Amino acid sequence: MTTTATEATNGGAEAHQEDGAMLEEMKKAAKQIEFYFADANLPYDKFMWTLYTKDPEHWVPIHTVASFKRMREFSSRGVEWIANALRLSDFLEVDAEGTKVRRTTEPQEPKGQFERSVYAKGFGEEEPTLQARLEAFFGTYGAVSAVRMRRDETKKFKGSVFVEFRDFESVDAFLKADPKPTFEDKELLIMSKEEYCEMKIKEKGLTGKSANHRRDLLSSKKFDAFRDMAKAKSSPQKKSDEPKKDVFLEFLGHKILIKADEEGNGIVEAKDIPFVKGVTLKFEGCGGDVTWSEIKDPIKARFDGKAPYIKYARGENTGLVGFYKPLSEEDIEFVKNAIKTINSNTVTWSSPSEDEEKQFEIERAQAAARNAFNREGSSRDSGGRGRGGRGGGGRGRGGRGGRGGRGGRGGGARKGDRDRNAEAKDKPAGEEGVGEKRKRAVEPDGGPDVGVRGTNAPPSIQTTKKAKTTEGATAAS
Repeated sequence: MTTTATEATNGGAEAHQEDGAMLEEMKKAAKQIEFYFADANLPYDKFMWTLYTKDPEHWVPIHTVASFKRMREFSSRGVEWIANALRLSDFLEVDAEGTKVRRTTEPQEPKGQFERSVYAKGFGEEEPTLQARLEAFFGTYGAVSAVRMRRDETKKFKGSVFVEFRDFESVDAFLKADPKPTFEDKELLIMSKEEYCEMKIKEKGLTGKSANHRRDLLSSKKFDAFRDMAKAKSSPQKKSDEPKKDVFLEFLGHKILIKADEEGNGIVEAKDIPFVKGVTLKFEGCGGDVTWSEIKDPIKARFDGKAPYIKYARGENTGLVGFYKPLSEEDIEFVKNAIKTINSNTVTWSSPSEDEEKQFEIERAQAAARNAFNREGSSRDSGGRGRGGRGGGGRGRGGRGGRGGRGGRGGGARKGDRDRNAEAKDKPAGEEGVGEKRKRAVEPDGGPDVGVRGTNAPPSIQTTKKAKTTEGATAAS
C-alpha cells in the first residue's frame, strides 16, 4: 500500500471516530433537553411550565433551554447544532425554522411518584461532576426518572438526594441490594422516601394533624401544574386586574418585604435582613440525634408559647436554636437548666460567634419567607384567611372569607401503583432552581412518550393577591 493510500485510510478511520463521538455528544444533549420536557419534570418546574404554556402550540425557544446550566457544555456549539441533536429524539420535535422545540405528546400526570422515591445521604461536598456521577450510580439499579440534590436555604448541597425510580422493581433493587450500596467507597444512609418522612416526624415529636401536615410537606412539590389546573377548574375565576398586595415578614421586630423569585417562591433580600445579636444559642454533645420536642417542650412556655427555630443535621453533634427576641442572662440560665440532656447525652450551651449567628438569622429569614409565601398562596387559593407563622414577633392576617391555610389530613394509608402505606398529597414543598438555573435533577432515559398532542395550551398559572404574614417557627432539616 502506498503512503498516500495509508494516509487516506488512517484519515478515514479518524473521521469515523470523530463522527461517532459527535453523535454520542448530540444524543447526550438531546437526552438532557428531553428531561426538561419529561413528565417527571415539566409539570413540576414552574419556569419550564411557563415557557411551555406561553405558546398555544407549546413551542419553546431552543436558545432558552440551551442556556440552562446543564446545557452549558453544548451551548457554545450554537442553536443549529442543538436543533440537529434534537432531531435524533422521538420524544421531541423541532419546528421548520430550527429555532423552537416541543414535546410530541401532551404531559401526563405520573402515578406513584412518592412511593417510587428513595432517600440517600453520604455524598460529600458538591463539585462540578457530582450530578453526572450520581446519575450513573443510581442508573445501575434501574431506570431513573430524576435525581434531585437536596439543598439548604443558602442553596448549599446537603450531601443527600431524593431519587425517583421509574418502577418499584428498581426501588427494591436499590433498597434491598446486598451488599448495601456504597458511593465511591463511601457508606450511605438509604431508605424509602416514606421512611425518611416518618423519621423526620418522629425526630420533631409530631403527632396528629401536625404529623399529617408534615407528611404533606415532605411528600409533595412546591409547584404542581396538574394540581393548579384542577384548582382553577373548581374555583371561581378571579379578576385579572385585581391588585396584588405586598406580603411582609415580621422578623425579630422588623418588617421585611417578601418578594417572589422566578419560580414563585418567597424570598427576602439579604440586605433587608437585620442582625439582632443574642437571639441564638448553640448546643453541643447531643450524640448525633435530636428529637425536636426535647428542646421545644421544656422552654416554650417561658418564651410566650413561641417554639424556637432549630437547626440541626442528623449525625452532627451540635446545633443552633433561634429565639424570637434577644435573650437575657436569666433566659440563658433557664435554657441551660431546663435542657441539660438531649438524646440521653449531657449537652453544653453557649453563644455562637457573630458570623455564625448572622448566617443563621439569614437562613431563618429565608425559610420563614418561603413558608409564609407558600402558606399565604395556599390560603388565597382556597378563598380563606391566611394566618401568619410564629416566632417573629406578632401575627398577621390577610384576605377575607372562611379560615384558610393548609390543614392536616386524616390518617388513612395512601395507595400508589402498589401498597406502600404512604401518605402523600401534591402541594408546594421545596427543592431548588431559580429562573434559568435548572433544578439539580437528571433523567438518564428521557421522559415517557405518552398521550396525544392537542392544539390548546393548558391554562397558565396565575398568581394570587398577598397579605401580611409572619415568620414561621419550625426549621426544616
